[in-house]
Amino acid sequence: MRHGKKHNHLGRKTAHRKAMLANMACSLIEHKRINTTVAKAKALRVFVEPLITKSKADTTHNRRIVFSYLRDKYAVTELFKEISVKVGDRPGGYIRIIKLGNRQGDNAPMAMVELVDYNEIYNPKGKKAKKSTRRGRKKADSAQVEGTQTEEKTEE
Repeated sequence: MRHGKKHNHLGRKTAHRKAMLANMACSLIEHKRINTTVAKAKALRVFVEPLITKSKADTTHNRRIVFSYLRDKYAVTELFKEISVKVGDRPGGYIRIIKLGNRQGDNAPMAMVELVDYNEIYNPKGKKAKKSTRRGRKKADSAQVEGTQTEEKTEE
């Protein structure tokens, strides 16, 4: 029977698992992107997203609750000052898990975990940045303009 088995134990005792998830969450908050295994990434999502939701309301009570999970005052400060401002209008889904393939040594499935609002490269709405080319189109346009001016001068 699987009564009460609501989360992945990740092959660790409770204290080790909580410390590991707190460290991974602090690293994610600090660096905005980390690489880990897929199982740890899914466990981290369940751990971090409620904390980011709490950070939207900057109260002393919420800061103390988040600090009891993270145990790093610099991560808590950054979460409440920077990240909560950027994700303020988002109703959830603050992190993205991108699968990367298998690790070389033990063939473990790897994933990249990142904060959604901090990735400028990936744009889900489809707005692409205008690319510049190096074909010299402006030079050709200016040569045509100069050519018409020289023709006008020869007619005079």
